[in-house]
Amino acid sequence: MILSMTGFGRAVVENATKRFTVEIKSLNSKQLDLSTRVPAPYREVELDLRNAIGRRLERGKIDLSVYVESVNGESIASFNIPVMAAYKAEFEKMASELNLPQPDDWYSLLLRFPDTLRSDAMTTVSDDEVVALTDAVGQAVEALMQFRAKEGAKLQEFFTSRINAISSLLAEVPNYENERITRIKARIEEGLAKINPVDYDKGRLEQEMIFYIEKLDINEEKQRLAQHLNYFIETMQGDPGQGKKLGFISQEMGREINTLGSKSNHAEMQKLVVRMKDVLEQIKEQVLNVM
Repeated sequence: MILSMTGFGRAVVENATKRFTVEIKSLNSKQLDLSTRVPAPYREVELDLRNAIGRRLERGKIDLSVYVESVNGESIASFNIPVMAAYKAEFEKMASELNLPQPDDWYSLLLRFPDTLRSDAMTTVSDDEVVALTDAVGQAVEALMQFRAKEGAKLQEFFTSRINAISSLLAEVPNYENERITRIKARIEEGLAKINPVDYDKGRLEQEMIFYIEKLDINEEKQRLAQHLNYFIETMQGDPGQGKKLGFISQEMGREINTLGSKSNHAEMQKLVVRMKDVLEQIKEQVLNVM
């Protein structure tokens, strides 16, 4: 199975005094890129939380937000009135000296500035709070992993249909191979017929023609492409965390399809190659979302 790097998880855990709400979301990224927003009193456990999240999620652009509320209704923050009064006085002074109008909304203006809110929370965090916070983060991460699994199932269905589409197009290639060789021979013979009659070794000419046609042989490319298609399916059905590997396989598929196109020398085969490339681009785009 495969997992998507896209996901969202949310969890709420309460203890005797606090309610911890944790939200975590994930987007695709080549490496682990983790951003956290944790209230200041709980920064001491932030490193442990980051390590636990990194081990579980492995890759992705991760955003973690932690919100803390008081269960008993007590405020854990209050307005810093002296600081706000000082800001207001400075604005009034500026407005008077520059002959500017007073602000329409003092509340939103003053709250934008630092230190207008002060925390009345304890500077030390109890073990019970650490346990509750860690539990909330763990639950949110597991919810995100379930989300990733659901999205991964959708991606697997998408990839399977696209791989089958390329396989079907590849199966049409032999319909044009005999005609292609016949046309190549006819074109060479027509070119020779236009040359003034000269003595030449017909056996040598036949050898050169065979050598030229062998250079345009596409059997190996067809076999390798079929193997890559099967390998892609096998990898999807294996252990999760195969996004990079699937990306490498899709690159190899692209090389074989490009070689088919360069060797085809046939309009209908080139149309098949163009359709293969179109489907492969869809695969490559979505592979970036696989963990």
